[in-house]
This record gives sequence, C-alpha cells and structure tokens, in this order.
Amino acid sequence: MSPTYTERQGQFLAFIHQYNLLNGCAPAEADMQRFFQITAPSVHSMILTLEKRGLICRVHGKARSITLIVSPEFLPPLNALNLED
Repeated sequence: MSPTYTERQGQFLAFIHQYNLLNGCAPAEADMQRFFQITAPSVHSMILTLEKRGLICRVHGKARSITLIVSPEFLPPLNALNLED
C-alpha cells in the first residue's frame, strides 16, 4: 500500500531523496529553504509534519540526519518548475 501525503509533502520527500542520491547525505534545512525558496520556519514545520506522519525519521540534535521511511518507488518526480503552495 502506498503512503498518502500531500503534493507539497511529496515534493519535499522527493527532494530529500534526490539530494541524498546526489550528495551522499541528507539535506540540511537550509538546503531545502534555498531550493523551495521559503522561510526557515516553513521548512522546519514541514520536517516536523513529515516526521509526525511517519514519512521520515531523524536524530534530534544531529545535522543532516533525515532518513526517508517511504520507499523511493512511492515518491513523485521532483518538479522544480511547480513549487507553488
């Protein structure tokens, strides 16, 4: 059964996955802030939401510790052109 998440949440999950593939580590919140062109509190809120919904896990207090719980096959393609809220 595929997980359910909003389109916006799916884009964050896809970004986390792609960033990890390209860089060999999880993105920092600042990386997501730059990519999505949103405020730091908005990124942090999304991370908390994804964690609360069981889509990611992270080690509190440790940088770049985000791990996807969702299998990559259930992720949408990352769409850099359609980042509207």
